[in-house]
Amino acid sequence: MPFTIAIIGRPNVGKSTLFNRLVGQKLALVDDMPGVTRDRREGEAKLFDLNFTIIDTAGLDEGPKGSLTARMQEQTETAIALADALFFVIDARIGLTPADRAFADFARRADKPVLLLANKSEGKHGELGAMESYALGLGDPIQISAEHGEGMGELYDAVSKLVPPTDDEEDEHEETDEERANRPIRVAIVGRPNAGKSTLINHLLGEERLLTSPEAGTTRDSIAVEIEWKGRGFRIFDTAGLRRRSRIEEKLEKLSVADALRAVRFAEVVVLMMDAQNRFEEQDLRIADLIEREGRALVIAVNKWDLMDGNPGQISMLRRDADHWLPQVAGAPIVAVSGLMGEGIDRLMQAIIEAYAIWNRRVPTAALNRWFEQAIADNPPPAVSGRRLKLNYITQTKARPPSFVLFCSRADAIPQSYLRYLTNSMRETFELPGTPVRITLREKANPFAHKRKRPN
Repeated sequence: MPFTIAIIGRPNVGKSTLFNRLVGQKLALVDDMPGVTRDRREGEAKLFDLNFTIIDTAGLDEGPKGSLTARMQEQTETAIALADALFFVIDARIGLTPADRAFADFARRADKPVLLLANKSEGKHGELGAMESYALGLGDPIQISAEHGEGMGELYDAVSKLVPPTDDEEDEHEETDEERANRPIRVAIVGRPNAGKSTLINHLLGEERLLTSPEAGTTRDSIAVEIEWKGRGFRIFDTAGLRRRSRIEEKLEKLSVADALRAVRFAEVVVLMMDAQNRFEEQDLRIADLIEREGRALVIAVNKWDLMDGNPGQISMLRRDADHWLPQVAGAPIVAVSGLMGEGIDRLMQAIIEAYAIWNRRVPTAALNRWFEQAIADNPPPAVSGRRLKLNYITQTKARPPSFVLFCSRADAIPQSYLRYLTNSMRETFELPGTPVRITLREKANPFAHKRKRPN
């Protein structure tokens, strides 16, 4: 179990900026507005030769029982319980506040090593605020600037007394083929706001890991969680709801949407979650089109199915609707679920595994050539400007998603309708439902192009 450190403190002291600095990526959303972070987020931190797990938390704040603020604090308390040590962060430019003093007592009661970090210490005002922090009784403050990377050496000296150094031999370990095969499948859960994404993941985990609320827009960061289902590992990303661009007004929501789009690009399988009572709306179709353009395997989950009337034939209607509205990913698996009641979860997880296998599929060359000859014989390419188009051969260049190169004459003249015919025929023949199929056209080199015409 790696050494774990939780970053705690009141809102807007720079906890997420420090988290991003230590993990070396902009994973956590950062904004001047207090309270951006809501769920706890974990990452693998590296501080020179020290490796440890770091947890970013919501700002410690008080709120009535059952409120969103109170549940955010519960997430922070869970992070403190999981951690081996704490970074207690204050804003040195503002100096100590009553909230800092109250939460310092909270940190002391955790009975774990606490490092006091005076963030934003650059400049004269930061120096004065850092001096004030001695009054908290948490030891000598470590003056840092998470934004500018100042004070990381002093932070290393303090952390090195807690975290054992990393064994270099472990860093040089190369991943074997078996390890790659057993690597967790990366899954992003996306959809419109309030479709039930966080509720579904909480049911998979068996705990209230992610904040949920009847209000749309509760999730802001893309939070990754690890689960295991029937011996198979999954790394699942909960994302912020995706609204139409014209409705995105606040800067923070724009950051949340950008974070969700990054999760889609990082994922291998994307689950598009829809509300059963308002399914296949325009924004759902836009999101599905984005997933297809990014080349990710798609699984459609129709959530809140427990609210439907249960008439026979509803599932068949879902299948027909999906193929009608999403022809670019024809055959994509569609599963009716209830994240709240836990219905359909096993079917959804099995659909994710099958979609992942199809996304990784390679078609044997001999079978591909036989299909290609038959497809051209059944439906020859049309003549353009009185000249016949010649299709020479096709080969698969890669999987993830299945991608092919078609060598031909006059690539720019082949109609898109004919490429759609080849794509749909390939899906049906080689059982590639739902996954994006890429066909790139390439003109075959003319062996006589370099020869000059003889003068008359």
